[in-house]
This record gives sequence, structure tokens and C-alpha cells, in this order.
Amino acid sequence: MLKSMTGFGRSVKEIDGYVITVEIKSVNHKYFEFNSRIPRQYGFLDDKLKSYINSRVSRGKVECFVTIEALDTDSAQVVVNKTLAGAYVKALKQLACDYELKEDFGVSAISRFPDVLVVKKEEEDEEKIWNYVRTVTSEAVDKFIQMRTVEGANMKADIASRSNYILECVSFIEERSPQTVKEYNDKLIERVHDLIGDVTLDESRIIQEVAVFADKVAVAEETVRLRSHIAQLNDFINSDEPVGRKMDFLVQEINRETNTIGSKANDVEIARKVVDIKAEVEKIREQIQNIE
Repeated sequence: MLKSMTGFGRSVKEIDGYVITVEIKSVNHKYFEFNSRIPRQYGFLDDKLKSYINSRVSRGKVECFVTIEALDTDSAQVVVNKTLAGAYVKALKQLACDYELKEDFGVSAISRFPDVLVVKKEEEDEEKIWNYVRTVTSEAVDKFIQMRTVEGANMKADIASRSNYILECVSFIEERSPQTVKEYNDKLIERVHDLIGDVTLDESRIIQEVAVFADKVAVAEETVRLRSHIAQLNDFINSDEPVGRKMDFLVQEINRETNTIGSKANDVEIARKVVDIKAEVEKIREQIQNIE
């Protein structure tokens, strides 16, 4: 099933005295890139989250935000960093003395300085915390993938529609190409008559010239390959595997065959269809940039 690389998922659960929130969002990226924002004391979760999310998401720039709130505060202690607090008080007194200022600072002011008050908690079981976080992350990833899948379905419909139109253009080119050879034959005969009048024509020479022209403008090989590429593209958009990079390569091949037809075409109507195909290919390419 086709999936977009853009998505968002969020889950909040209370588990065994912890309120855990996990948010996941992503944007386009050629490969899998992961960044997380986790409370400092739970930094050990980063690698575990990356591995778990990567096992379910193959491409995209993914950001994961985790908050963990312990409801049981009995195990927490707030300790004064006396050395640092004393240093702040000394510095403030020196500042007041040097600039003849009033010493109006108090406990509240000192406590707001960084790291004066330190929260100490009992050491937590890392494996237990990870199991809790993984449970919440699993729900967030489910919602994240669901959003990617919904957007992927819309992209699939758009690509399928454009692929069908390209096939219509290919059918027109296949039908029109032999007609251009016949028209060239008729024009060549008419031109020769205009030049030499009713003198008997060298039919073998005319046939030879027409054959050279027919070989020059023949696009049967290119249209066959185009049909094959479009069929493969349709297989990809119905695949259950990540196919974004494969589709990107395939679109390059479709564009290459289209360019070859355009360079061979000696006909205005075929040239117009080539322009139409190239426009659709570019729109498909833009969609593919956002496919996992």
C-alpha cells in the first residue's frame, strides 16, 4: 500500500504512575533520518526509539517528542547546591558593593539561578521505562502510519489517473506514426511531380526514400518500453513495500523514452502528445518525491 512520507501521530497514556506522551511527525527525505526530544534523565531512550520507529518507517525525516511525568513524587528530592548558591550570593554582594547598589536579593532570586536547586530521584529501571514508552510509541506510530496511508491513497489515485492519460497519448502516437510515413510518401510523390512534371517516376527510388524516413521516425520500440514502464509503475503503486526510490528511477526511464520519441517525431500532432506526456511525467515525479 502506497504511503506518503508526511505524517503525524500522537498518543498519551498513564501507565504505572507515569503519564507518557509521544508525538511523531515527518517530512520528505531521501533516506531515514531521526531526531528526538527526550527529557535529559531519559536519554537512554533515544537509540531504542530510533530502532523501533525505523523498523516500521523506512523513509522520511522523522522527529519524535517524548514527555514523561511521574505522578508519584515521594521518590523525588529537591537538593540545594550549596557551593553554587554560595558563589551566586558572593557574586551578587560584590556587584552591590562595586556599584553601590542595594542588596535586595533573597531566597527566591537565588533559587531561580540555573542548577541551584537540583532534583534527585531514585534510580529507575531503564527496561521498565522503555517498555512503557514503547507501548505509547506503538500507538503513536499506528496513527502516524494511518495518516501516511490515507495521503498515500490520494497520491496513488492521482498517479494512476496520470498514467492512464499517458497510455492514451502512447496509443495516439502508435496510431499516428504510420500515418506520418504515408503522408511523407504522398508529399514526396507530389513534390517530384511538381518538379519534373508527368515524367515517369523511379518508384524504387521513392520507396527507398520513404523507407529511410520510416526508419528515422519509427518509435515502436520506445512506445513498447513506455507501456512496459507504465505497467511497472502501476505494479509499484499497488505494492505493500516501500517503493518511492524505485518509482523515482522508473520515472526517469519514462522521461528518457518520451524524449527519444520527441526527438524522432517529425509531426506536429505527435510533438503535442510528447509535450502532454512530459507534463504528466513531471507531475508524477513531484508526487513520488513524497512517497515512502
